[in-house]
Amino acid sequence: MPGRTAFALTAALAAGIAAGCSATPHYVPHGTTYYVSPGGDDSADGTSPDAAWRSLTRADKAELRPGDRLLLQGGARFAGTVTVAKGEAGDASRPVTVGSYGAGRATITSTHTPGVSVHNTAGVEIRDLALTGPGAHHTGEAGVNLYADARDGGDRRHVTVEDVDVSGFRVGVAVGASGAGPGFRDVTVRQVDLHGNRDAGLLTYGPAFDPKHPGYAHEDVVVEAVHAHGNAGDPAATERHTGSGIILGGVREATVRDSSAYDNGARSAPRAPAGPVGIWAYDSTRVRIEHNSAYRNHTGSKVDGGGFGLDSNVSHSTVEYNTSFHNDGSGYYVYSATGNGAHTDNTIRYNVSADDGRKLPAHGALTVYGSQVRDLSIYQNTVTMSRSPGGPGTVVLLRPGNSGITFRNNLLVSDGDPLVSADTALTTDRVLFQGNQYASSGRWSVKWGTHRYPDLDAWRSHTGQERVEGRPSGTSAAPCLTGGALPDVDRPADARLLAPRCPRPGLDLRGQFGTDDAAVDLFGHTVPTPPDIGAIQP
Repeated sequence: MPGRTAFALTAALAAGIAAGCSATPHYVPHGTTYYVSPGGDDSADGTSPDAAWRSLTRADKAELRPGDRLLLQGGARFAGTVTVAKGEAGDASRPVTVGSYGAGRATITSTHTPGVSVHNTAGVEIRDLALTGPGAHHTGEAGVNLYADARDGGDRRHVTVEDVDVSGFRVGVAVGASGAGPGFRDVTVRQVDLHGNRDAGLLTYGPAFDPKHPGYAHEDVVVEAVHAHGNAGDPAATERHTGSGIILGGVREATVRDSSAYDNGARSAPRAPAGPVGIWAYDSTRVRIEHNSAYRNHTGSKVDGGGFGLDSNVSHSTVEYNTSFHNDGSGYYVYSATGNGAHTDNTIRYNVSADDGRKLPAHGALTVYGSQVRDLSIYQNTVTMSRSPGGPGTVVLLRPGNSGITFRNNLLVSDGDPLVSADTALTTDRVLFQGNQYASSGRWSVKWGTHRYPDLDAWRSHTGQERVEGRPSGTSAAPCLTGGALPDVDRPADARLLAPRCPRPGLDLRGQFGTDDAAVDLFGHTVPTPPDIGAIQP
């Protein structure tokens, strides 16, 4: 999976962004405001629109103190980079602002540099800009680059990137740190459009993960209303994954919400050892991925191309209320590259997947594999899978080497491919299915090691699955989905087509197993006790 080859950008990477702004600046002034205009003069003092500087070269010589603002004329284009370096900014309560003034947003065009770079400092807000690179295959830079490599352990709190558009870079927004010191805290990336970049739309990363001494470079990261699309990947990158939408690596306490990743990865390398994924995390803890969509993401190789993923060394994290459809690979996957015990205590709940596995159906729509994935709860999800143009597939794919995996109250629907496929006949201490609904418009089957079971009763009696305290659980009844037997989901709003008209009560997860079940479902409906099976309640 992607975590096997997670890459690090160097300090040379920079930043670029773009978005809309009003006719007048909406920043609260605290310090000195500097202006840059194509009609300006680099010999002026830069402190008013009438005395604006002309170039970013001149503007970059200014030492930005806490509360200062550097504003570029809206609607104009500026070549170069804006850099906020160590010794500048640094006060979270009085941030330096880089943005636009006047009508529209300013555009920064960069060739072999970032658009905006924040290096070994914080207390910075980047707003109302468009950042354009020379083309994704002609730069090794990031549009907006936040990077920390100082050993002083300085206070790098509060960086905001908001209302920006970034295209034509290696990465749209990158937040990175080396092993020399801590990274960034209180980072917000909001209302950002990341498109036409090469390796990823958004990436956070840190030093290599040490399972004996777990550490995380960045803390308190919020990604909200970010749209990563058309980040195509690098066909020449045969040694790493490229073409993902949003990647969180090296973070503690992070949230991705109300965001989307779509149409990424189309040019990723056919011979790459790992492929791109829409939205995923690795080497991180306490990550929440919620209320997002991932669709039509691709892979050039024979791996990945999925919607959402919890990759190597992820712990205490939750994937909930998301919609995935028409991805090349799995809608949702959980993977661990090494058996170091660091992938533990994660949850996947109240999500939907429709017709994922379009290129790689044998990888499953909901997939758990790797080494020592432990204590994973998968419940109240709805997964439908019609026959893929890529050939035979499976709704759920399981591989050995993991333990404490539970599937409860999930609605699993296929048109004849296996509803569950396990490479090995897994014992119930490894993987346990309870209270799920299995429906097929074709031949009903579960593949369990070398055996294929033709109905739920046979699978239950031979394996011990779908029993609670010795009593049978689960059902193979038809769900009567609103949109038909296997609805075609073409946009996130179509997830409503997966609502069952014949709902079946599931298990009382809280009462029977102590599971902290959610109060509402995918669409905000109140969850009854016990809940009905699947992600959508009546």
